[in-house]
Amino acid sequence: MYYRKFHDLNISALGLGALRLPMEPGNTGRIDRKEAQRILDLSFTCGINYIDTAYTYQNGDSERFLGEALSGYPRDSYYLATKFYAAANPDIEQVFEEQLKRLRTDYIDFYLFHGMDENFISAYMDKERNYLGYLLKQKEAGRIRYLGFSSHGAPDTLTRFLDWYDGFDMALVQMNYLDWTMLEAAKQYDILTNHGIPVWVMEPLKGGRLSGLNREAAEILKAAAPERSLSSWAFRFLMGLQNVQTVLSGMSSAEQLLDNVRTFEKPDPLSPSEQEVLKRAAGVFLKDLGVPCSGCRYCCPVCPAGLDIPLLIKGYNERRISGETWRIASLGRAAGPEHCLGCGACRKHCPQKIDIPGIMKQSASLLAGKK
Repeated sequence: MYYRKFHDLNISALGLGALRLPMEPGNTGRIDRKEAQRILDLSFTCGINYIDTAYTYQNGDSERFLGEALSGYPRDSYYLATKFYAAANPDIEQVFEEQLKRLRTDYIDFYLFHGMDENFISAYMDKERNYLGYLLKQKEAGRIRYLGFSSHGAPDTLTRFLDWYDGFDMALVQMNYLDWTMLEAAKQYDILTNHGIPVWVMEPLKGGRLSGLNREAAEILKAAAPERSLSSWAFRFLMGLQNVQTVLSGMSSAEQLLDNVRTFEKPDPLSPSEQEVLKRAAGVFLKDLGVPCSGCRYCCPVCPAGLDIPLLIKGYNERRISGETWRIASLGRAAGPEHCLGCGACRKHCPQKIDIPGIMKQSASLLAGKK
């Protein structure tokens, strides 16, 4: 594992994202303590020292688990990041105190506004609530070491946010070689770099999509580097960006973790010829790509029909790409896209800006045998 300097800290270039820790079988509301502890312990053994979670992850169980799991490690042996999501609970003082209790700590290394975008920028900038003022006081008191934000906002929104306050220590943004152009990650990176704000990366594999690709795209990368995993190409793309501090990965198995750690043994950015190979593979993959859903599930709690939207989109993509869905065993047990009410509540919470009602309508038509 190699490390990058951030002020007086040496932070691992690969960080553990705690959104996708393994869950108990048959229980989507509770993290599997035994398996997740195994992953956390292995992360530390491999040199990872940055852990990222949030108030809302697994309905709060992510923070509760980490509070339990990290209690056996010296507090100064790792860096802990969590977030405040105004849409979940607007009382920042209540949330912050609850997070300290959940995490069993008296300070947070990195504290972030969660999910700043077009829908929530005004909430974070609200003068009456003065969220920023509260957090700056906590930072002054030593209860927060560094202050940042995560963003799914468009470049114009990001600029507006930084025009409001340009004193953030860091930013967490979605970035990978597909979203570099698809979701304007390149423009966001340039804005943050020009403001002197170090970048942390989330969704480097686009919710796992870049670990599999399609057959033709995968063959292009495998022919160029048979010994490398498909995931390593995505990570090495990010290594070539000088302002990227740490790349987060939501690793849910020891196999994923060990493969990623091998990639991060040393800085190894893509060569110019490898960049061309990756560009060609990405173009091939994009021809088959249905909908760029990352599976974050932010849409699910607000769906009045109770649809498992990421699962339905996965089925839609599989239907578009392969023409069959038998590999997705749980799809047949879920309420179908025809149950979508078309209300649009989900759209406001989608980091990918997906027209979910439109996709549900298209998916229902596909199921009905219509074009």
